[in-house]
Amino acid sequence: MSPSSPVPPATDEQAMWRVQAHDDPEAFAAIVGRWQGPIRNLCLRMTGDLHRAEDLAQETFARLHARRREWQPTAKLSTYLWRIALNLCHDENRRRTRHGEVPLEIGADGEHAPCISVFHPTPHEELETAERADQVSAALQRVTEPFRTVLVLRHYEGLKFREIADVLGVPEGTVKSRMVEGLSQLTRLLQPALNNSPAANAPAPAIAAWQPRPQTKARL
Repeated sequence: MSPSSPVPPATDEQAMWRVQAHDDPEAFAAIVGRWQGPIRNLCLRMTGDLHRAEDLAQETFARLHARRREWQPTAKLSTYLWRIALNLCHDENRRRTRHGEVPLEIGADGEHAPCISVFHPTPHEELETAERADQVSAALQRVTEPFRTVLVLRHYEGLKFREIADVLGVPEGTVKSRMVEGLSQLTRLLQPALNNSPAANAPAPAIAAWQPRPQTKARL
């Protein structure tokens, strides 16, 4: 790097400050590069539609740039991003409900097509059967709000309860109670499939293994 080259921002917040103060395109590109995957994955889990998830992720960053003056430098950028993306997902789900639409990954008969994995599975997850993974994905789409949001943020995105509380603007105790209710709904939805499974007499991993993934902390 030449002496005249700008020093790359070390954190999301430093990059966003550059975007906010100087409309720095390289800093914004760095934010998009860091968060595009996680935001797309969140939108996929919230909507069950890969194509719409791509669109919603792009819209999230478009809104982030449009509202860059509203971001407070004392706040974590990730909290601001999650909130924008979730609001877009909720608007999309309400729109589809009004129009009677179903996700592309869910057929008109309600059967869930094989889910396209966009995560890097752990060794334990690689041992899960494709059928079980599809059942969990389909059941997750039927968990009601606001409980699905907490399940997605906690399990798939690896956020701590305190971080989820910041994103949603609710007390941490509320997040924990929503987690309990979300897992209860998911268990009930999965029970018929578990009862029909050849391993029905064995401990069911679908719920017991629902521990949050380690959250990736990458520097920009």
